[in-house]
Amino acid sequence: MSAFGRKNGAGGMAKGARPSFGVAKPMRGGGSGAAQAKSDPAGGEQFPPVPPEGAAVEQAAPAPAAGGRKQDDAMSRLADRSNAVHDTSNELGGFEASVHKIKEQVLPRLLERVDPEAAATLTKEELSEEFRPIIMEVLAELKVTLNRREQFALEKVLIDELLGFGPLEELLNDPDVSDIMVNGPDQTYIEKKGKLVIAPIKFRDESHLFQIAQRIVNQVGRRVDQTTPLADARLKDGSRVNVIVPPLSLRGTAISIRKFSEKPITIDMLKGWDSMNDKMATALKIAGACRMNIVISGGTGSGKTTMLNALSKMIDPGERVLTIEDAAELRLQQPHWLPLETRPPNLEGQGAITIGDLVKNALRMRPDRIILGEIRGAECFDLLAAMNTGHDGSMCTLHANSPRECLGRMENMILMGDIKIPKEAISRQIAESVDLIVQVKRLRDGSRRTTNITEVIGMEGDVIVTQELFGFEYLDESEDGKILGEYRASGLRPYTLEKARQFGFDQAYLEACL
Repeated sequence: MSAFGRKNGAGGMAKGARPSFGVAKPMRGGGSGAAQAKSDPAGGEQFPPVPPEGAAVEQAAPAPAAGGRKQDDAMSRLADRSNAVHDTSNELGGFEASVHKIKEQVLPRLLERVDPEAAATLTKEELSEEFRPIIMEVLAELKVTLNRREQFALEKVLIDELLGFGPLEELLNDPDVSDIMVNGPDQTYIEKKGKLVIAPIKFRDESHLFQIAQRIVNQVGRRVDQTTPLADARLKDGSRVNVIVPPLSLRGTAISIRKFSEKPITIDMLKGWDSMNDKMATALKIAGACRMNIVISGGTGSGKTTMLNALSKMIDPGERVLTIEDAAELRLQQPHWLPLETRPPNLEGQGAITIGDLVKNALRMRPDRIILGEIRGAECFDLLAAMNTGHDGSMCTLHANSPRECLGRMENMILMGDIKIPKEAISRQIAESVDLIVQVKRLRDGSRRTTNITEVIGMEGDVIVTQELFGFEYLDESEDGKILGEYRASGLRPYTLEKARQFGFDQAYLEACL
């Protein structure tokens, strides 16, 4: 193996390399070099003939081994990265720049002629019809002539500015964009197909960006300013938004938007995207349908919420499901679903409703399943209590790098609270409550994979015992940088087979895991 996780070339003797001692031919005596060459034209003597005096000696250069080529390629990439000069300038193109320049001239005069309260009651299509003659008047005053394409572009930009989120509207409407990261008014990055690229948009100035950030958080009853410089919010389509403003952000207002697909994502779709294989998909479907308690573990942006939404498709339509989140982003695919959302404290620091408060209240609302968007603290104990008191099939997500770390984090989160119970009792509660841990990971090529499906079996002494059902094994990397690997079943009999038997899926579950 090389230092960067890539397999070296196949073993064996490289072309032109010296033979080992075990394959040398026996020495033959007598005769000149020419005579020996004549007697054995195929060569292979231990001592080749001596060339005539003055003749040039030809030596075949040994061909580099495959492992050497890969090592050289890795070192050259390191050298390129260390010497690279990154260009972060983001100048708008010709057409966009001209429309942007005209917009700056038209917008102040347009606002003088428009009642903002009346405009807010209209849809974008109605507002576009009302604005068209007013925009033509302003352009005539400014003595600016535009063609039809420029007029449509100007109308769209102005309406986005007044009713939407300004330059962000174009990115929000692009289905290929999964993440939007605004780092101040002059720099915006987007994620497309797992890779970050700079976006061709700009804001007027910091006040323009701050105004759009306030418009986003005000829609869900939150606020952001210098006294409360952090805010979590959501858009109408369920996309998650985080806003941080100065003085905490040194480059100006920063907005991070995690977009979610309008089309519901299923486990079969994840399988088609090579996030898992057929057997893993079958096992997860059965786990969701058989009311197993599932914890989805992974890093930031690894696809935990997407996996939770996909698993929710397997919930029986007759079950009552409650979801509890800090900022509502889950989009369950069930008819009987009630989402709950926490509330931050007011300016006096009063009135906060935490996830733990909502979990306790949810127990009085006759739920069949309780699903937590993400657990970060002592509310983990409330979730375990719900899992262990008749609410089988509950699910949650948390940040961890492996199934074993996931269990450790759950223990630590419970210890963060005011609950005075020994660590061994906490471990036992986790072992008795959680059935499966699904580990998802975002690999360096941008792909999101389900790397582990692990069962929680029970306790052995003071250690939680687990059993891996499926795992992803890294094999190599293709020429275009795509990671190649294989999903493998451990071949072990699942400990949760009894739960699958209660719902009639025991044979299918056993075949999928073996």
